[in-house]
This record gives sequence, structure tokens and C-alpha cells, in this order.
Amino acid sequence: QVQLVESGGGLVQAGGSLRLSCAASGRTFSSYAMGWFRQAPGKEREFVAKISWSGGSTYYTDSVKGRFTISRDNAKNTVYLQMNSLKPEDTAVYYCNRVQRSGYEPFGSWGQGTQVTVSS
Repeated sequence: QVQLVESGGGLVQAGGSLRLSCAASGRTFSSYAMGWFRQAPGKEREFVAKISWSGGSTYYTDSVKGRFTISRDNAKNTVYLQMNSLKPEDTAVYYCNRVQRSGYEPFGSWGQGTQVTVSS
């Protein structure tokens, strides 16, 4: 079973940057596509970004294209989300999870998430 621990969130002013990390347990991390998701207060959890198992392909929701970059280090069982030019509407709890090879559906247990708050 893969366990996920997100970190790196915090309070930042609009226009600032943060780098989130997601550390995964288990020897099969490199077999899975991984993704970042977020949930703002009162809203459904939504897809943010996905990276293939090799790191060769990445996908983003339109609202973060050009501002966020997803990457992974399979030797460290870690996936990252570099967030630049942050906006107040990026405020949410951010989660990582495994993602289906096709599409953006997550599967498996969720971690505790990391809070990102962007002030205007």
C-alpha cells in the first residue's frame, strides 16, 4: 500500500511562489502516474496536474498552465509541484495521489494534504 505525505504549503502573497513535495512509501512508486489535486473551501476536489511514471509527459488544468510545474524524482519516491505567480484563487488544500494511466482519475488513499493560502 502506498502512503503519501504532502508538505511545503504555507501563506504567500499574490505573485509569490511555493514548492510542494509529496513523499510516497512503497517500492512501486515509479510504476504509477502521479497527480496533484486541490480542494478549496466549499468546493469539490479538483485536478491540478499529472505526470507520467517516467516524467516524460505532463498535463495541467487550464487555470495553472504556464504557472505551475509538476516533476518527480523516482529515486526519492517524491513528486513536486512548483507554483509560481500564485493567485488568491489558488488557495486550497493540495493533495497528491496516484492517477489512472489514461485520464485524470485519482485512485488509492489520500494523504493529509498541505494548505496553501495566497493573500491579495
